[in-house]
Amino acid sequence: MDFPQAGLSWRKASYSSAEGQNCVEVATLPDGGRAVRDSKNPGGLVLTFTVAEWNAFVMGVKDGEFG
Repeated sequence: MDFPQAGLSWRKASYSSAEGQNCVEVATLPDGGRAVRDSKNPGGLVLTFTVAEWNAFVMGVKDGEFG
């Protein structure tokens, strides 16, 4: 299933590597959720997250849950 990416404004993650090897991009969805894709393959798979899922992820990162 293709994800409709038209109209989304993608931003590269500020912690992506300078060499461009490990880059992700994120876009805000119309409902406030987020979409995430690999910047090296913008036409590839897109992960989508609800507002609650994204907020839980951000809180986990801030709390060091993934370190």
